[in-house]
Amino acid sequence: ASHANSSKNPENQPKVIDDISNQLEAGETRIVGVMVESHLVGGRQELLPGRALTYGQSITDGCIGWDASVQVLERLATAVRARRARRVAEAA
Repeated sequence: ASHANSSKNPENQPKVIDDISNQLEAGETRIVGVMVESHLVGGRQELLPGRALTYGQSITDGCIGWDASVQVLERLATAVRARRARRVAEAA
């Protein structure tokens, strides 16, 4: 859900996760993992000499914050449960 999939904008990651989740719920089996740029504090900060850093905020790639991280992980978990239920129903 990160990097090119979200146009390098961390705020787009929940939209990408929603799309991935829809695919999982539809039974897509080729998706086996996702990468989410996540940290305690959303965004990113510059590492500058003499400047204090914000605890829990990335100094590399922009990230979604904790609350958004919880939401996307819950969305993915729901989608995976739906995919598993679908596979069980199809096997019966």
